[in-house]
Amino acid sequence: MVTRSNPRSTVAVSIADRRPRTEPIFAVQFRVCMPDYHALMPAIRIIRRTHLPAAEAWLRLTDWERHGAQVPLTRTIITTPPPTRVGTIFTARTGVGRITFDDPMEVTVWRPPAPGIPGLVRLEKRGRTVTGWAEIEIRPLGGAGAEVHWREELRLRGLPRALDPVVAAAGRFLFGRALARLLGR
Repeated sequence: MVTRSNPRSTVAVSIADRRPRTEPIFAVQFRVCMPDYHALMPAIRIIRRTHLPAAEAWLRLTDWERHGAQVPLTRTIITTPPPTRVGTIFTARTGVGRITFDDPMEVTVWRPPAPGIPGLVRLEKRGRTVTGWAEIEIRPLGGAGAEVHWREELRLRGLPRALDPVVAAAGRFLFGRALARLLGR
């Protein structure tokens, strides 16, 4: 089995595979012609190092109210009781006056860092306007400090795909600035 990749999709091609195919031919054709749904979403990847220990970086980056304070015209509304865990739901509401949109999110992975073990939180975006997911991974560094990996794939419904690069660039700028502020840089 040989795999060919491009930025939008991965296609597996059988070469000299003597085993019979057990999947219908249309499924193979669909996989070859249609990239993965998530490959169509604007991807945002940010990596930052901090002098903070992983546990402190985790506390700062999973304080959802502080997230809203770092993004212009946004506030965070938490709808489940503390503490944060899998199943916690909150909404980032962005806008001015009556012109707002909501970005409801649910925590689907909650794994705080432990000594020598990275922490990971995954948020699924459940809104009508904003869909996708976000992950924040905090990796402890050998001596001191931590490395933060912010990964996000989002889609703004109603926007043409031609604007995906603009959405990704704006997201990298806004989330990069919020990340720096949350870490106290």
